[in-house]
Amino acid sequence: MHQWTEDLISVDLAGTLDGLFLQRMKRTPERTAYRSYERKTGQWCDYSWREMGERIAGWRAILAETGLRPGDRVALSLRNSPEWVAFDQASLGMGLVVVPLYTDDRPDNIAYILQDAAIKLLLVQDGNRWRRLAPAIPVESPLQHVLIQDASDEDHALMAADGRLRRVEDLLPTHVELPKPRQGDPHALASIVYTSGTTGRPKGVMLSHHNMLSIAHASITVIDCYQEDQFLSFLPLSHTLERTAGYYLPIMTGSTVAYSRSIGQLAEDLTRVQPTILIAVPRIFERVYGRITDQMRRQAFLSRWLFRSAVRIGWRRFERTQRRSGWHPSLLFWPLLDRLVATKVTGRLGGRLRIAVSGGAPLSPEIAQLFIGLGIPLLQGYGLTETSPVVSVNPVEDNDPASVGVPLRGVEVRTGEDDELLVRGPGVMLGYWNNHAATAKMIDADGWLHTGDQARIENRHIYITGRIKDILVLSNGEKVPPGDMELAIALDPLISQVLVLGEGQPYLTALVVLEAEHWPALAQDCGLDPMAREGLQHPRVVAAVTQRIKASLNQFPGYAKVRRVTLQLEPWTVDNGLLTPTLKVKRAQVLTRFRKEIDAMYRDGPAPGKR
Repeated sequence: MHQWTEDLISVDLAGTLDGLFLQRMKRTPERTAYRSYERKTGQWCDYSWREMGERIAGWRAILAETGLRPGDRVALSLRNSPEWVAFDQASLGMGLVVVPLYTDDRPDNIAYILQDAAIKLLLVQDGNRWRRLAPAIPVESPLQHVLIQDASDEDHALMAADGRLRRVEDLLPTHVELPKPRQGDPHALASIVYTSGTTGRPKGVMLSHHNMLSIAHASITVIDCYQEDQFLSFLPLSHTLERTAGYYLPIMTGSTVAYSRSIGQLAEDLTRVQPTILIAVPRIFERVYGRITDQMRRQAFLSRWLFRSAVRIGWRRFERTQRRSGWHPSLLFWPLLDRLVATKVTGRLGGRLRIAVSGGAPLSPEIAQLFIGLGIPLLQGYGLTETSPVVSVNPVEDNDPASVGVPLRGVEVRTGEDDELLVRGPGVMLGYWNNHAATAKMIDADGWLHTGDQARIENRHIYITGRIKDILVLSNGEKVPPGDMELAIALDPLISQVLVLGEGQPYLTALVVLEAEHWPALAQDCGLDPMAREGLQHPRVVAAVTQRIKASLNQFPGYAKVRRVTLQLEPWTVDNGLLTPTLKVKRAQVLTRFRKEIDAMYRDGPAPGKR
C-alpha cells in the first residue's frame, strides 16, 4: 500500500448512525464497503457503498410493512455479514431500537431478552435456530414477526404452522429507491445491548446514536485509520467492541470490512483477506500464542534459540522505537531474524497487518511481548459495554503493553474509593433498560460511571490492577488476585481453562480444564491409559499438572500457591451454561456445578508435602 488517504465523517455531520452511512454512501458510492463469502456460490463477493444502500432500502421496505413504530424494539441473531449491517441500518433509519443477539447464546437466555425488551420483530439466520429457540418463548409474548434469512425447503412446514414466520427472500421488493436522510435525534435510544453477566440475568445497556458515534470518532484520534485499510471482522457484531470499532468506525473512515467465514477458518481467511487492521479479544491471541509455543517445544535447539532471540531482540527494538531504551549491538541481527523468524509468523496473519487491537478482557504481558517482539503492532485497550465500549487504548507511538492505554479524547477518568476506576464522557450509557436501581448504582449523581475495576493512572496511561469484587481473601488475611493468576496459568498450552479458588480458606485450589489434544501425551508420560478418564485424578497426573502450575506462578508471592487441583477434560462452554457469550467464565455457576469437588479439595487438606 503506497498511499494512505483520510476521508473522515464528523459526528456532527453524521448526526445519527444511519445518517453516518448515508454520508459515506454519498461521498464514496463505488468504493468497496464489504467483502463476504457467499456459501451458495462458494465465492468471495464485494459490495460497494451504493449496493449496500440498495440493500438497506430493501430492508426498509420490509420493515415498513410490519407496522412497527419508532421506538419499537427489533432483534437479530445473524452471523457477521452485509445483511447484519443492512438490517441494522434500515432499523435505525426508521427510528427502531436494535437489540443484537449472540448466535450461540442459550435459548433460555435469548427468550429472556426477547421478553424483557418486548421485542416485536426477530430476524434469525435459519429455521434450525428458530426451532431451538421457539420452545423457550412464552405463549404470551410480544413477538409478532419472525423473519428467516436463509430459509430451506424444510422450513415451509414450520412457517405454515406459525403465522409469525416469513422468509426474507419472499418479502424483498424488486425495485427500491436509495434511503433518504431523516432528522433523527442523535441522543435518542439506538440500541439495547444485553451484557453477558457472569452472575444473574443480563442487563440491557441503553446506548444512543451519539454514544457510539462519539466513541468511534474519538478512537480515530488515537489510532489513525484510512480509506485503504482493510478490516477482518470475526468477533460477533453483537459484541459492542466489534460493532463500534469494527463496523461504525470503518463507515466513518471509508475503510473496507471483510467478514471471516468462521473462527475455524480464520487462519485461512487471514492469508486470503490480508487485513491491515484486526480487532480481537485476548482469547484469540492466547490460542495463537499457545500453538506457537507448543510448536517451538518440538523444534530443534537451533530453531528454538532463533525464535527466542527474535522475540527478545524484536522487543528491544520496540522499546527503542518507544524511546524507553537506547541502541544495542544485538539490534544489528534484527534484519536476519526478521527474515528467518518474524516474517513467517506475520505472514500467517496476512503479512500486511498495520494494527492489532486487543480488548474485552486483560491481555497477558507475555503474550503481548511475543507478538510485539515479532513485529506485530499489538495495542491493548479497555472499555465496557456501558461506555460504548472504548474508554482507552494505547497509541502506536506511546504503547505500553502493561497498560490499557490512554483515555480517548473527551473521556474523563479518575480513581475513587478503593482505587476504583471512574469514567465520565460522551460514551457513557443512557442507563439500564427497565432497571433504575442498577443504573443509579452504576452511575453516580455527578455522572461518573463506576467500573468495578481497580486502577492506577500514571503519565496518562491507565493500569488495571484488579477487580474490586474478585479479590480472594484467604483465612490468614492474605489477598490474592485470581484473575492475574489465571492468566499466568492459562499460558501453559496444556491448560485450556482455569479457575483459582480460596475465598475464606487457608490455601488456594484450582479447577482446571485440560486441552484435550494434549491429554493423551500427558497420560502416557505418567504411565496411564488416555482412554481411562479416572486417570485425570491419578496422583502422578495431578502432581505433574500442579508442578506446571507452580512454574507458571513463580513470579507471584509465596502465599499465592495452588495446593490442590481438580482436573477435567470437558470444556466450560456457552451451551453448558459456564461461559458467557463473550467467553467469560461464569464464576458463580462453575462454583455451584463443582461444589462437591471443591469441598473435597478443602476437606482433605493440602496435598502431601504442601503444608
